[in-house]
Amino acid sequence: MSEYSKTALVLGAGGFIGSHMVKRLRSEGYWVRGVDLKYPEFSETEANEFVQGDLRDVEFVRRVIQFKGYQGNFFASVPYRYIRPFDEIYQFAADMGGAGFVFTGENDADIMHNSVSINLNVLEEVRKFNGTFDGKENGTECVRPFLDYQTKIFYSGSACMYPEHNQLDPDNPDCREESAYPANPDSEYGWEKLFSERLYFAYNRNHGIPVRVARYHNIFGPEGTWDGGREKAPAAICRKVAFLPESGGAIEVWGDGLQTRSFLFIDECIEATRRLMDSDFMGPVNIGSEEMVTINELVDTAARVADKEVQKIHIDGPLGVRGRNSNNDIIRKELDWDYSQTLEEGIRKTYNWIKSQIKKSELYVPFHHSV
Repeated sequence: MSEYSKTALVLGAGGFIGSHMVKRLRSEGYWVRGVDLKYPEFSETEANEFVQGDLRDVEFVRRVIQFKGYQGNFFASVPYRYIRPFDEIYQFAADMGGAGFVFTGENDADIMHNSVSINLNVLEEVRKFNGTFDGKENGTECVRPFLDYQTKIFYSGSACMYPEHNQLDPDNPDCREESAYPANPDSEYGWEKLFSERLYFAYNRNHGIPVRVARYHNIFGPEGTWDGGREKAPAAICRKVAFLPESGGAIEVWGDGLQTRSFLFIDECIEATRRLMDSDFMGPVNIGSEEMVTINELVDTAARVADKEVQKIHIDGPLGVRGRNSNNDIIRKELDWDYSQTLEEGIRKTYNWIKSQIKKSELYVPFHHSV
């Protein structure tokens, strides 16, 4: 009898949400293999096994989805009859970033090619691998056993797939799940997220693969990217405010700052995702906060947490839609989940963490990106 409750494969485990999911699964008794191009940047991985590799490489994906035992033996040769599917796969791997990366148009081809390639590879290789557990002679070593389960896959979609025309009014954006069609995302990143979401549901319909799909709304918190151009608005603003002297000062903000968003703290995102995976509900479902604020108010929140006087200098920059806010009606009904932390509570934790990172970086030279 194993000491582990289940097995899980976390793709994108070196990234922000993926690394947090690894920690959560390990705390629940899972055996976890993490996969990414890089290790987590800000803490040691807690995965039982961490494998570096490129999920755009179909041969790598073919190997990485196979569970060979609890000893962490991805690179070992294991008799075919002992290899099993993972109980669960969490697919967070994607080419992504904040507005400065997604909305310039300069990265559209890479975003679409890289992320779609990963999702196609994962689904197709899981389909083919699950199909080998039919109890029939495979012509190589032995008869493989019949398994009465298939790997359940979670896909992390995004609110960026919602139509631009429903998000023109910053005070009344419509992000209900059913409002996704007729489709008209405002970026190629959003179109890719919409296509991949449909891809997962197609593999469920045609091949019986159990899937769960969420639409994340601006997840933030400690151990997320906070500099370099791919950081999200909360991290970028916390960084700028942290670099100001204690007496305060001015920071640059893209646009008029009246565009609205909601932001969900990472711990709440992980809890909602786990509830979705443990449920019979496939989604798609919003996972986000309904505490909508303007970007100016987000700056004010960071300033209040830092106890600094902060002025805003509004400049041109990529903005995205004018308004976006999660609608949690379905997740409350289906999963009995709702966010519990205020934005200010999450910003306080994030600001303190970013401030500690700045203090650790003695040779750090800041980039003053706008938001």
